Amino acid sequence: MSKGISGTPNPRPNTHSSTKSGIILAVALAVAFAARLFPLPSSFTAVGEISLSPAGQTSLGILLFALILWMTEAIPFHITGLLGVLLLAFFRVDSFKNVVNVGFGNHIFVFFLGVLILSAFITHSGLGRRISVFLLSKTGNSTRMILLGFIVTGTILSMWLTNMAVAAMLMPLGVSILEEEGVKPLESNFGKALMISICWGSIVGGIATPSGAGPNPLAIGFLKEMAGIEVSFIDWMAYGVPSAILLILPVWGALLLFFPPEMRKLKKTKEELAREFKDLPPMAREEKITLVLFLLTVVLWISSPWLSRLMGISIPISMPILLTGCLFFFPGLATTPWKKVEQEISWSGILLVVTGISIGMMLYNTGAAEWLSVLLLGGLGGIHPFLLVFLVVLIVSFLKIAFSSNTVTATIVIPIMIALAGILDVDTLSIAIPAALTTSMAFILVTSSPTNVIPYSAGYFTIKDMAVAGTAITVVASGIVSAVIFVVGTIRGLY
Repeated sequence: MSKGISGTPNPRPNTHSSTKSGIILAVALAVAFAARLFPLPSSFTAVGEISLSPAGQTSLGILLFALILWMTEAIPFHITGLLGVLLLAFFRVDSFKNVVNVGFGNHIFVFFLGVLILSAFITHSGLGRRISVFLLSKTGNSTRMILLGFIVTGTILSMWLTNMAVAAMLMPLGVSILEEEGVKPLESNFGKALMISICWGSIVGGIATPSGAGPNPLAIGFLKEMAGIEVSFIDWMAYGVPSAILLILPVWGALLLFFPPEMRKLKKTKEELAREFKDLPPMAREEKITLVLFLLTVVLWISSPWLSRLMGISIPISMPILLTGCLFFFPGLATTPWKKVEQEISWSGILLVVTGISIGMMLYNTGAAEWLSVLLLGGLGGIHPFLLVFLVVLIVSFLKIAFSSNTVTATIVIPIMIALAGILDVDTLSIAIPAALTTSMAFILVTSSPTNVIPYSAGYFTIKDMAVAGTAITVVASGIVSAVIFVVGTIRGLY
């Protein structure tokens, strides 16, 4: 399976026939051209005091074009994004140069590149496996505690790496445990719970920091470009970390409720599991260098507000990871060549993100996002702030079922939420932060993220297994995340 950025759509092979894909593409193009050539009546485009401009209608048509192709996978996701950029220019929503600049010229491109370089070195050096084996060696041989161990391990690792990379590291460990126990795919509750714990643990950690999931920096980029709001690494962590910590036990509980393990303990003893960690070879030089640069990245991310004031320059989240990503290739440091690292970088995933920024920005700049926000969510004004946060989280959680991708959801939803904040006359972050954190919570659909696809590919659980349990935990998670955001936001003056 090809690798992609965490939070980007499933890179599975396209199953459409050429004829069917051609028909879908033709329909999508027809929708885009219709939106450009046939203006809607003012009775429809006027919503309250907000009117949809011709450029806004064209932007919506191009968005529908992209959604049809993204949801049907008639052509590759990133190619759809590139076609959307071309249509925005061809239909004169803005100049081609401006459309490209807002996406490809965004520093989020550099951020993704740096995170994927770091993830590649952690994987190739063996540091990721060492951390995983250490944490799992502490769980003992209780199946219930092993599930908790996988969730905690996934959460901790995916705070700093892309959650897809974490799922790729943990999946082989989980499969080896199941094979040693003689567990048959689809017939074991423990097998289902263990593989889903890899998905959910990685997802939980992914919401904690900007580096954990693809939609996170995408949302940060939209806030900077559309609202002029700089969200630092610490700003995001103030909401994300407590949310992630409080989700661990409910996620564990949901797995035990829906998939109670049929075995209490593994055949291996607690001592044997601990011995596996002790038997690991000493840290090699490359592993030590990776650990040092990983820790340096975290320190720079956390201290960037202080360093920014000290140095008198702006330090966005992309700057520290670009620095440490370059350091790996300094003479005398790491030995893994660039050619090997670039094989781990999903250029198609990066293309999806930057073209998504272009489409989202045009949706905002033309007023289409504002019009949509009033049409769909204008009735939310005047309700209690906590209820507003909860509804935003719940709505975005279930929108992912329709959009089938975290990144696509972020591309569409965040510009709408930023526009809605202006309509409701509330602090932009009070709505955008709940939506931003929620775009990464893909508990229901396997196809929402490669993070879910990787454990699913092992064959131990069905799409229905995850969807049923995921729907329940989504409702619970929405309440927890809403409460955290409201409490933290109140302390920080948002509510």
